Amino acid sequence: MKNSTFITRVVLKNYKSIAACDVQLQPLTFLVGRNGSGKSNFLDALRFVADALNFSLDHALRDRGGINDVRRRSRGHPNHFSIGFEFTLPNSKTGHYAFRIGSRPRGGYEVQNEVCLFQKQYFNVDKDSVVTTSVKGAPAAVPDRLYLVNASGLPEFRPVYDAFSRMGFYSLNPDSIRDLQDPNPGDVLLRDGSNLTSVLAQLPPPVKKHVEEYLAVVVPGVHAVDVKGFGPKETLEFRQDVAGDKYPWRFLANNMSDGTLRVLGILIALFQENHDTQKRVPLVGIEEPEIALHPAAAGVLLDGLRDAAHKTQVIVTSHSPDLLDNKDLDVDSILAVEAQNGTTAIAGVDDVGRTLLRKRLCTTGDLLRNDQLQPDLMSVAAAKAAKLPPFDFKHQNSGETKNKGGGG
Repeated sequence: MKNSTFITRVVLKNYKSIAACDVQLQPLTFLVGRNGSGKSNFLDALRFVADALNFSLDHALRDRGGINDVRRRSRGHPNHFSIGFEFTLPNSKTGHYAFRIGSRPRGGYEVQNEVCLFQKQYFNVDKDSVVTTSVKGAPAAVPDRLYLVNASGLPEFRPVYDAFSRMGFYSLNPDSIRDLQDPNPGDVLLRDGSNLTSVLAQLPPPVKKHVEEYLAVVVPGVHAVDVKGFGPKETLEFRQDVAGDKYPWRFLANNMSDGTLRVLGILIALFQENHDTQKRVPLVGIEEPEIALHPAAAGVLLDGLRDAAHKTQVIVTSHSPDLLDNKDLDVDSILAVEAQNGTTAIAGVDDVGRTLLRKRLCTTGDLLRNDQLQPDLMSVAAAKAAKLPPFDFKHQNSGETKNKGGGG
């Protein structure tokens, strides 16, 4: 598989139910565990970053109930949470990005620290002070927003901002897909699929045909799907075989099942494509794509996920043994998720499970059915001491700029 990996490493501290997490990601990564184990919280941490960059830090926190619902609740009462990444952009340039958000009285918050190192460009921000940066004339920092938003106006950091802000995360709603939709630029599919008609209309013909081919296998008889205008609105029109008729019938979205609409949404999310590298979606996260899908179609869905991961990094949460019943799945692509005394543990598969999978004695689905898919406890313990990023700004060249209370 071509290495489409954008985020290579994720380190989380005190994010919702996750006390500590330090994991490597692959072009296609499965977060596997029971309901309520915390799989969605991991994916939500990544979505938090995209929301904070696209809207505001305040929006990202309020959308999740405020900082007191985001920072982990425990006997130790942590008053902050942190999120950190190692990443690789399409031009093979690598970097680190991390921040820590702290709570203040009466539900207030502040960015306690934020750092980015991208090639030879970097910034290190403490609250409202740009402590050090490689860029002259850097903008000022404020404690209630991520500095990367301010730095996005600088060509040195714009690629980092674009990549993290254009990640797509999906919990598709068939009712939103079924409703009449307003046309929009449609360069990125929205979380619930409510602009699917616009994204479909802009797919290059070969990509649209590819989506239709997968859809036809999952939903027998479906030949094609197009966008049909209804005054100022749009909807989907499917062509599907009907017994006894020579030509396919046309059905609008409001006549199609939840499963069909959800599968189409998943395929569009996976294969949405933009030839402009600044507008591409570098990472797609999908929660439980197997919902409303017949078990017999799980293999086709897995093929679609693996196919899409050649161009876009894909992260999937799942508790479906049927989806994971393939002995060719790379064991490194599986992250086991388990709730331990109310705290989420996330790590690669433990040594016993890893041996069974590598020797092809069973599938990941078999381990899940038998409740034997367990995270590696040594990795879980090591995550508590993990730090990201391991910056040493002192080794940077002497041309660095130091700012107190702002840039310039």
